[in-house]
Amino acid sequence: MSYFLEIDERNKFEIKEDDKLARKLFMLMEGELYGRKKACKKFGFSEPRYFQLLRDYKKYGSKALIDRKRGSNKQPVRTEEKVKEIIRMRYLDPFQSAEVIAQKMNQKGMKISVRSIERTITEYGLQKKRISLASLRKKVKRI
Repeated sequence: MSYFLEIDERNKFEIKEDDKLARKLFMLMEGELYGRKKACKKFGFSEPRYFQLLRDYKKYGSKALIDRKRGSNKQPVRTEEKVKEIIRMRYLDPFQSAEVIAQKMNQKGMKISVRSIERTITEYGLQKKRISLASLRKKVKRI
């Protein structure tokens, strides 16, 4: 699907659907010329997004309309090596707390937080099995 910016009845400028920068820029231009509601509907953007793009365009120019990579630029703290070490330590002693594992890993020079260890334990299903008091009572009554 292509979009067209109509300059007049005879002159139309085509925009390819995959050209996101041009779509945003032309939507802003058409919004200023013919009304934002019509432009938003035509180009498939919401009005709040229109105003966000307009604000950014006025502040930073066309660079603000370029899609940027989402997410953090930081390297992950839980590398494959650290995850393997957490799993190994948990299997060696299943009753060891996340705090103790963190302390041992930090002593080995592997910087990691207690929360990262807790996340890894949860992700890999390494939590301690807990038996509820009610289920214990049922087992005792059967005996």
